[in-house]
Amino acid sequence: MRFHTPLRYPGGKGKFAPFIKSLIEVNGLRGGHYLELYAGGAGVALELLFKEHVSDIHINDLDPAVAAFWQASVELTDELITKIREVDITIDNWHYYKSIMEDNDNNDILERGFATFYMNRCNRSGILKAGVIGGKTQSGDWKLDARFKKENLIPRFEKIKQYKDRIHVYSEDAKDLLIRCDEILPTKNSLIYLDPPYYVKGQGLYRNFYNHQDHIDIKETLDKIEFPWLVSYDNAPEIRSIYQGYRTQTHILTYTAQEKKLGDEILFFSKGLEIPRKGLRQTA
Repeated sequence: MRFHTPLRYPGGKGKFAPFIKSLIEVNGLRGGHYLELYAGGAGVALELLFKEHVSDIHINDLDPAVAAFWQASVELTDELITKIREVDITIDNWHYYKSIMEDNDNNDILERGFATFYMNRCNRSGILKAGVIGGKTQSGDWKLDARFKKENLIPRFEKIKQYKDRIHVYSEDAKDLLIRCDEILPTKNSLIYLDPPYYVKGQGLYRNFYNHQDHIDIKETLDKIEFPWLVSYDNAPEIRSIYQGYRTQTHILTYTAQEKKLGDEILFFSKGLEIPRKGLRQTA
């Protein structure tokens, strides 16, 4: 599958896109809206939009740095592309943009959004809180520009620009946005996808992560939602206990965080949602 997102993301769920396409088709949701509460790289959302499976996508990320990236990508695309073309990929700039990304008082969406992009492409596995590829001395086999191929990345932003009127960006707590989803989704012919921070390793991968009660709060909020939804998680016993009573399927997902691994993912589905079997292994 061609990658549409400009971001590298730990645990990125772009490979779920074919299954979610099937889910949309079998449930008659084609042409509706799609809301992703933990957007990250938004690989699934962009795939669904660019292939016209949905009319609009709503992408949310509580991390202000990630949200600034998506806002700049949609609203200031040309300016962002110019910065990508002109920037030198150096360790000095890595230090500079790290400070910009971490400055929560910086309200310059373009500068902070670009800083997030720079760090994502230059850090190990795209993890914003990780170190630079090749180390600060740049003595490793890979250098910090190894994943910053401008000629491959700029067309992804140009594609986003073509669809900017159909991309809606938020930076809210997922629970709060979920509570008011009927305000932003104009039709029940819509799908909500949640990919919360991993239960077991979330603290090491993301700048925002959950404790046990946070996961419970999300599930209890979903209990009251009228829109169809699905949730993906790392297959932890604590998560299976929290979502007890909902139908599940498991999926072996290849992901990269420091090294290539196979992760056992589990999906939970809202009541009444027809589940396509293609590509996933049913467990309950």
